[in-house]
Amino acid sequence: MEQEQIFSEVVTILKPYVKNESALSGISEATHILDDLKVNSARLVDIIIKCEDVFDIEIDDDDADTIRTIGDAVAIVKKKLS
Repeated sequence: MEQEQIFSEVVTILKPYVKNESALSGISEATHILDDLKVNSARLVDIIIKCEDVFDIEIDDDDADTIRTIGDAVAIVKKKLS
């Protein structure tokens, strides 16, 4: 799966949890999930679980702890798919 496809799918997964919807207009891999999108940290766990389901992968706690930006999430998903 291409990086652009993964990015698009991660954004789709994130959208229901975003509190700062105006930040979605300038979304990029550098967008910080908690700070920029105002996603609740507890919801980040739900997002990770949804990523696991959608991409049919397993994200361990060590990898989950490194997810800060959309790019972090994309990189982990890409690594797990390869």
